[in-house]
Amino acid sequence: VQLQASGGGLVQAGGSLRLSCAASGRTFSNYVMGWFRQAPGKEREFVAAISRSGGATYYADSVKGRFTISRDNAKNTVTLQMNSLKPEDTAVYYCAANSGVVVGTSSRLYDYWGQGTLVTVSS
Repeated sequence: VQLQASGGGLVQAGGSLRLSCAASGRTFSNYVMGWFRQAPGKEREFVAAISRSGGATYYADSVKGRFTISRDNAKNTVTLQMNSLKPEDTAVYYCAANSGVVVGTSSRLYDYWGQGTLVTVSS
């Protein structure tokens, strides 16, 4: 499956951004989807994941209550709504697809990755 992330940009602290990831090539609903991020000089970290049906979601503690992951299997898209953004949210954000059934937080579970979209939050 091919993944194309978009929606990044520059926003002030407290603002919002909406990231989208469009999938193509295979049956989108067969994949658990996740968002990860990597800040300069840091390891890639888990942000959020959503089950194949969209019925289950998981979040990193650092974004819980501020970010919302959702998916539209009819449109082959997964979205990350980010509110109350903080400077520490600045990173390149990646969407990823996991062909297994576990809605996991480890990047090693994910088989396919998008190219990343940069989010910059100014203080």
